Amino acid sequence: MGLLAAVFLAAGCGKNIQNADAVRQGVMDYLTQRNSQIGLDLTSMDISVTSVSFEKSQARATVYFKPKGMGEGMQMNYALERKGDRWVVKGRSDTAGSAHGAGGLPPNPQALPPGHPSIDGSGAAGPQK
Repeated sequence: MGLLAAVFLAAGCGKNIQNADAVRQGVMDYLTQRNSQIGLDLTSMDISVTSVSFEKSQARATVYFKPKGMGEGMQMNYALERKGDRWVVKGRSDTAGSAHGAGGLPPNPQALPPGHPSIDGSGAAGPQK
């Protein structure tokens, strides 16, 4: 009887996180942590995992970012590592981009191309170069 209880207890400890929702949460945790550096309002974005692959304790995900209410978005690739019962972003892959060749989110709103509308809803354009 004690052995049977130990088996059920051990099975319950290994949470299955090999799914897109768990990967999305890992990416959101990463972006929230970096948000103080980049100044991006994550609540103004639709963020979805469009593809993910798993290999042991590693995951590779393609994540699509689209400002709410706008037609165009961009995608980025992330490498993640399992840490306990969650995914942690190790870094971004250089192969990410959008259909228009964007290489990912700008490091801050000031880094938008000249004349580009702001992504924070203020309407201010990026710096002129």
